[in-house]
This record gives sequence, structure tokens and C-alpha cells, in this order.
Amino acid sequence: MQKILVRARRQVFSEMVGNNPSIFQGEGYDFIELREYMPGDDIRHIDWNITAKMQKPFIKIFREERELNVVLVSILNGSVHFGSKKFKQDSIADISALLSFSTLKNGDLLSSYIFTDEMISNTKPSKKLHQIQKNVSDILDFDAINKKVDFKVVADTLYKRLKRKSLIIIMGDFFEIPNFKLLAKKHEVISIIVRDTLEENPPQMGFASLVDPESGATLEGDFNASSVKAYAKKVKMHDHNLYETFRKDQVRFTKIYTHSQESVELRRLFEGR
Repeated sequence: MQKILVRARRQVFSEMVGNNPSIFQGEGYDFIELREYMPGDDIRHIDWNITAKMQKPFIKIFREERELNVVLVSILNGSVHFGSKKFKQDSIADISALLSFSTLKNGDLLSSYIFTDEMISNTKPSKKLHQIQKNVSDILDFDAINKKVDFKVVADTLYKRLKRKSLIIIMGDFFEIPNFKLLAKKHEVISIIVRDTLEENPPQMGFASLVDPESGATLEGDFNASSVKAYAKKVKMHDHNLYETFRKDQVRFTKIYTHSQESVELRRLFEGR
């Protein structure tokens, strides 16, 4: 755990954000209106849909809020207990540490939740550094084996508990498709899909027995070229439906693999690349 904290703190306070105040730069703002683009405007605020319709660039104008309320949500069902380089659960802890340090560096409020098919734990909004250590420790120490996920519980609980408009960042592997439509109308919701390449494109293993870490069920079969290809196709179709649901519900999202540099992927997400 200490390695995760030290590495995340170093990346946030030096390498990761450089001279920028936070990777959340631009997130703590309320949208006011649209106007035509002028030289010197931040191109990240260009509204590409309106630009395409009007055939000239328009940007979104924002009013700065004094303080952003950042809520980190870790979905720790059984399937996060998997990874070729490292477990997805460890990647979620890494991402949580990076986001937490960046939040506090920017002077924003930080709170966190852990969910399975119920709310496991939560912390109140705070600006204290010890909260980061507790959150990372809770993620790493949690026994996710045989735990299931219920995204309705996640969405309903957050909708009821969070009174103030917040930036909610939900981390999990999302092998089930959630309905965050109502939650995203009240808050800004970002989903971070944490995956391992082996579960999307598994190798040919011949006859083998696999144990589902979520249900505990054993699956036996011939994992040959044909079956592996069919499985990969199903995962790809699932992800296509997942992405379409997120776009329809106005939920921003990205995918981060266990072998990726989390800090690089997070900067791409929040800088709108």
C-alpha cells in the first residue's frame, strides 16, 4: 500500500500535473452559455456538435465554482480479483490514489464509497490526507471473492445520499451494463472501466477448468481457437452496448488496462483527448 501512495503522490505533485493545478482542471465549473470561438479560447471547451451544425466553432462558457465535490466509487465484485500483470483490484487502488491526491491538491472535497451488491463502506467529504490512505487500504484489504455487483443499488444509493452536485467517478470492470441515466442528470458521472487484456482476448488453453471468482461456479471445456474467438466476440459486443449506454446517458468513460500507466490514461480523460 505504501508504494501505491508514494508513487501516486509523486506523480500528482510533480510528473502528472506539472504546472496545472489539477487533472480536474475545468471540471469544477457550471455551464452558462455558448458563444463563437475567439482566438486564445481553450479548445477543450469547443462544443463539437454545435460547431458541426453551425459550420463554425462554438465554445462553452463556464462559471467557476468555489469548490468541487469529488466522489470516488470502487465496485469490488469477484471479477476484480483477476489479472495477468496485477489484479484489477490493485489497479482500482492505484487509480483511486491518483485521483485522491489530485483532488486534495486542487483544494476540493473528497469522499469515497465501496460497493458490491450493497454499500460496503463510505467516507464523508474531507480535505485530509489520511482519508487517502484509508480508502486505498480499504480497497486492497477487501475480499472480493464471491461478491456480486448490483448497479441499481449503486445508482440509487448515490442518488439519495449525495445532495450537492458532485463529480462521481465510478471504477470497476463493468461486465454488467449499469443504468446511470438518472444519476447523471443530477451529477457529473464518469465511469472508469478497469480490465485485463487476458479476459478480453484469452489464449487457447485446450481442455481446462476455470472458476468464476464472482459466483464460485466451475466452468469446464475445450478452450480452442473457435471457442476463444467466440468469447472475444461476445466481450466486444458487450463493450459496444456498454459504450452506447454511457453515451446515451451522458456518462463520460474510459478504459484502463492493468498494464497501462494509469496517470497517462487519466490525463487523457480529463484533458478531453
